[in-house]
Amino acid sequence: MGSVALNGKCFAFVGSRPQGALCRAMLTLFVFLAAFAGINCQPVCAAEPIKTLDYKMAGDATHMRIVMNFDREPEPKWFLLRSPHRLVIDLPDATIAIDAKDLKARGLIKSVRYGASGEGASRLIVTSKGPFNVDKVDVLKNEDGSGYRLVADISAASDREFDAALAIQAETTGSTVSTAKTDRLSKIAHRGDRPFTIVLDPGHGGIDGGAEGLNGTVEKSVTLAFAKELKSKLASNSAYKVVLTRENDEFLRLDDRVRIARQQEADLFISIHADTIRLKGIRGATVYTMSDKASDADAQALADRENLSDQLAGVDVAEENHEVSDILVDLIRRETHGFSARFARSLVGELSPTVGMINNPHRSAGFKVLKAPDVPSVLVELGYLSNPQDEEQLRSSDWREKAATSISKAVAAFVAERGVPGG
Repeated sequence: MGSVALNGKCFAFVGSRPQGALCRAMLTLFVFLAAFAGINCQPVCAAEPIKTLDYKMAGDATHMRIVMNFDREPEPKWFLLRSPHRLVIDLPDATIAIDAKDLKARGLIKSVRYGASGEGASRLIVTSKGPFNVDKVDVLKNEDGSGYRLVADISAASDREFDAALAIQAETTGSTVSTAKTDRLSKIAHRGDRPFTIVLDPGHGGIDGGAEGLNGTVEKSVTLAFAKELKSKLASNSAYKVVLTRENDEFLRLDDRVRIARQQEADLFISIHADTIRLKGIRGATVYTMSDKASDADAQALADRENLSDQLAGVDVAEENHEVSDILVDLIRRETHGFSARFARSLVGELSPTVGMINNPHRSAGFKVLKAPDVPSVLVELGYLSNPQDEEQLRSSDWREKAATSISKAVAAFVAERGVPGG
């Protein structure tokens, strides 16, 4: 509602959108006409600003959803900024009041700030852990009629994709529109001149040491040493770009490892581990690919142990159910699974004669770290620290060099099969 006083009497305008531009225009016109007629006219009360009722975030390091509830319908405008990567949401005629505990950094979101941005307006600034896509920003009426909610979905992306969104934003004078999912996927599929990117993921790290061998060998140290050896071997090919998820002894959540792979536009993701097993006589390397159903009980037990690593750092991860509805994403996922399986078979073929494999060396289970829908991914168990011979091999620089050479050959065969120059 807006109101003015005419010759001492108060008149009000009531509209379905009292905070909107139409109501303000009507008030302005009314005051102008009254002044022209010589009527004493003064505004006595302004429209009440829209109020924020609450703010929530949910998700992980690859996908996040932001939900803000308002007492009336807001008219948000949003845009992107970089250095650091930010989503800015402007809310005209609105006030923001958020409980500090709801702003706690989580998943892909590094920080959230808000404040006034001009007369009667507010601004929310969401800073992310690197580049991202804005999947949607919608305003929806609450089903119970209690007001409206703003829903913003973002997902980890590459710098190339973020820069493309900035370019579209510049063309549309700062007002962006969410890109259709099919368009985003087609952009991901287009390689251009970028190098074949391999992300190596040394398992565990920091507070999460992983498995421990009979002679005190710690998994997090073995995996990092081997990843550095393999990176050196692969980086000798100038057609490759090789990235480690961690370069030192630091803890990384499983979804952060997937986020790094997606933001690097990884063409191949290799997670490196060296577990233990109850039966001390079992030894040899194993290659795992992603599956909703484990190939065997041992594979399921291993996946369960690895998936619990987040909780070792006191982080209880409530996994969001990011269901993919459109058919194209499902096809991308299936194609990725096919590429993963092909690379796994090539890897088994190269490792078998040089480092030794367990029986049935290609297995599958529901590893969280292999869940990127658009990145071919494998998890390599180099051996079992519970076996004294495997533990000795894993500590040997000569053995690591031999194993790294075999994996490099498998990568070259996979790149050649994909038809990428330089493979």
